[in-house]
Amino acid sequence: MKIERAILIGFIGNYLINTVVAALVALIPAGTSTGLLTPQYISFVIVSLIVVAVLSWWYGVRGWKNGLIFGLIGFAVAIATAFVTGISGVLAQTGSFSSVIKILPNFWPFLWNLQTLVLLGYWVIPAAALGWWNTRGASPMSSGM
Repeated sequence: MKIERAILIGFIGNYLINTVVAALVALIPAGTSTGLLTPQYISFVIVSLIVVAVLSWWYGVRGWKNGLIFGLIGFAVAIATAFVTGISGVLAQTGSFSSVIKILPNFWPFLWNLQTLVLLGYWVIPAAALGWWNTRGASPMSSGM
């Protein structure tokens, strides 16, 4: 398993999901419903699952364990990117390190949120499922794990 390649693909996947998928989903009418189960959010998750499956295929996951590792790396890259983006955004807006220190405790509630669990799901589930799919019927010696 090439960890460096998984990190780079996770980074481009995070970019694609946060910009391209979000822009495409924004074209869907918002409707009147509020909360998590809006048409836009459901569409975002479905298209994100598809993007991660394509990225997993591109990476060449073989075996559910390899897919699980790839998905966890993508998830970690997404969390690290959100952290660095938040810190640098506050620093760029305020120019003050004390402002950065004040917002650091706000990152922990972000991690313990339902959307973070959804983020973990749409990175890990398609990657592990595609890895399993790619090795069905293969002998245990040829799965790469």
